[in-house]
Amino acid sequence: MEGYYMLIIYSYKSIITTCSSHTHFLLSKLYATFSMHAVRVNGFACKDPMAATPEDFFNAAMLDQPRDTKASKVRSNVTNINVINFPGLNTLGISLARIDYGPLGVNTPHIHPRATELLTVLEGTLYLGFVTSNPNRLFSKIVKKGDVFVFPKAMIHFQMNLAHDKPAAALSSLSSQNPGVISIANAVFGSKPPISDDVLATAFQVEKDLIHWLQSQFWGNTNY
Repeated sequence: MEGYYMLIIYSYKSIITTCSSHTHFLLSKLYATFSMHAVRVNGFACKDPMAATPEDFFNAAMLDQPRDTKASKVRSNVTNINVINFPGLNTLGISLARIDYGPLGVNTPHIHPRATELLTVLEGTLYLGFVTSNPNRLFSKIVKKGDVFVFPKAMIHFQMNLAHDKPAAALSSLSSQNPGVISIANAVFGSKPPISDDVLATAFQVEKDLIHWLQSQFWGNTNY
């Protein structure tokens, strides 16, 4: 009986570890057994490897084309390529994003709870940086076309286009197929339901009227 349970555990581990682009033949053999209960990894269903096609590993993202930034309050636009819109990335531990900045556009302070980010400047000049955990040291830099900067996992970070009259663009690689994002201002002042004004007034050492005004602003998602 002990050997039977060990076989089940081994089979389950084999399914989990082989659910990726380099799927092992063992998953194909065991797929029929589990066809009534789709195998899920990271919350996403794995496709039968026998039904996979080249299209599962392709995304016509057109990342060479600039995006509109005028509709954004912060004058930036983020185009995500992750497991949400590219299922073939599941289990591969990588995703991509193009960031477009209008003149003086900002990719506002945010964190990726599940990923380190490697940013390459495609065009323009950016002021960017990240803040460490306590004692909250800022590491910032002005970077230009062709430069690369890394934001460690789960650190608050940001970017800003320094040009008053020209757009800028960057390409970010992230070490997770689903990096997640927490926009700091959105989370603090735009949560549903809202955080108590007593808490925020004390935390920021300001009057409640200012907290109420900040909470009344439209806090759309500005990051990725």
